[in-house]
Amino acid sequence: MTTSQVGRKPPIGLQRLLWRAPIWLYRIGLGGLFGKQLMLLNHTGRKSGQPRQAVVEAAHFDPARNSYTVASGFGHKSDWYRNVCATPRVTIQVGNRRMQADARPLSPAESGTAMVEYAHRNPSLARGLAKVIGHQVDGTDETYRQIAEQHIPFVEFRVL
Repeated sequence: MTTSQVGRKPPIGLQRLLWRAPIWLYRIGLGGLFGKQLMLLNHTGRKSGQPRQAVVEAAHFDPARNSYTVASGFGHKSDWYRNVCATPRVTIQVGNRRMQADARPLSPAESGTAMVEYAHRNPSLARGLAKVIGHQVDGTDETYRQIAEQHIPFVEFRVL
């Protein structure tokens, strides 16, 4: 069962700078420090049309589909999420490897399944993700499924 608190908003001010610090490490060529856990997402602003960047956690890599699955931790209101929904052609960088990819938002049911799989692989990170958005979880598959279906959309980035 999930208990909901007040949903958290994306960070602002100094906290935002800290969240965005990994972008600078990628920019100076140190993206390899993150291995395959984090990826740099280069996307296009939906309103401005300007290049934008975000560092996101690669929740899963599927070698058969050559795709990375990512959770939008701050939900449907995350700028990067809204941007890739508007313009799905992106460039991603995993480690020091840059690749063109197409973004596909997963359905709520697919997001639920992705969250359950993520929680099985990374239980403490899954609890932390739920906490970041203002939810406490009891660790059951159904709780993780419910949170993702309602609050945490996932996106598949398929490498071209």
